[in-house]
Amino acid sequence: MTLEFADPEVHALIRDEGKRQFDTIRLIPSENYASAAVLEATGSVLTNKYSEGYANKRYYEGQEFIDPLELLTIERAKSLFGADHVNVQPYSGSPANLAVYSGLLQPGDTLMGMSLPHGGHLTHGWKVSVTGKLYRAVQYKVDETSHRLDFDEIRELALKERPKMIIAGATAYPRIVDFEAFASIAKEVGAYLHADIAHISGLVAGGAHPSPVPYADTVVSTTHKTLRGPRGGMILCKSEHAKTIDRAVFPGLQGGPHNHTTAALAVALKEASTSEFKAYAHQIVANARALAGRLIEQGFTLVTGGTDNHLILFDATSRGSTGRRLSRALNRAGIITNANTVPFDPRKPFDPSGVRIGTPAVTSRGMKEPEMGHIGNFISRVLEHEDDVDALDAIGREVADFCRQFPAPGIPNAA
Repeated sequence: MTLEFADPEVHALIRDEGKRQFDTIRLIPSENYASAAVLEATGSVLTNKYSEGYANKRYYEGQEFIDPLELLTIERAKSLFGADHVNVQPYSGSPANLAVYSGLLQPGDTLMGMSLPHGGHLTHGWKVSVTGKLYRAVQYKVDETSHRLDFDEIRELALKERPKMIIAGATAYPRIVDFEAFASIAKEVGAYLHADIAHISGLVAGGAHPSPVPYADTVVSTTHKTLRGPRGGMILCKSEHAKTIDRAVFPGLQGGPHNHTTAALAVALKEASTSEFKAYAHQIVANARALAGRLIEQGFTLVTGGTDNHLILFDATSRGSTGRRLSRALNRAGIITNANTVPFDPRKPFDPSGVRIGTPAVTSRGMKEPEMGHIGNFISRVLEHEDDVDALDAIGREVADFCRQFPAPGIPNAA
């Protein structure tokens, strides 16, 4: 029995979500469109199979097709990123980070990551995360004037705190991350270098951002975002850490891998090895720069003054609004974003000054620089009418008409 007849209520919610994804401009930088092939693998019969352990060393029988699938996925990831070793079993990026920490650190060891309000991630040792409770976490910040990473200050902090691990990576930093500079500091203080490229792994795979693989002991990524795969995680590491990392994932933190996700990741990695994907990765950056330029023209203040990657963070208070108020108005008008703190934000985290946007999803729909100009205009118009529901609904109808010109991967009939 199909879902439509087995559970009409769930079927309707999924159908409506597909229509929403088709009819809106999706600018949350961690969201994207997976291909129909990736979605097909995700929804396959592999959901039915348990496979605790690793290929050729399982605790369950019936692995004749699962073992070669996982090995294929690993080889594709190693080839794409140039890694010595890859573990494709983590359920997502956060547990992948925790697996790295639990494998290489002891509780109470010093972990040094980017401050959450300055662009880092919860799992980089922030105080409300288990990673900030298990380890002695210290955070580096961005420069108060430029809002960029200051490697002299990062080095001073590392020399003072002597961390056992330094984390390079962010969720709201719109500039290139200099992994070589981080590696130099880590070497000087005798720390492991761990890179979190969850947001930019697709850019790295496509050659649109420098890779951390030559410099980092361990690298973690989610498998969706710019990589356009399923919702999952993976760990890349140097060969000397392979056994430690594998043990930390299983049996350290989790049981059987999600084989349907592994299959979908294999498909995404194959897609990411193509010339079309490389063009897409570079177009993401070109689109972000074009959209940033239009927002500057419209009077918005951008954190760091622009972008080098897929992400833009702008201060809504520079136009008399707030991050929460504007993001909700944009949502009403069919433009999906998220409110976000800006560095040294005087406002509270749930009602911050900034709005975070990105170009992966719109780029996957085939939009280019001219369309970024239209999107920038939409954003400015929404701000001008953010308290006028009728005006926002009218903009929303324009947005839907605009979106229908661009096919959405994996959503063939949503229009």
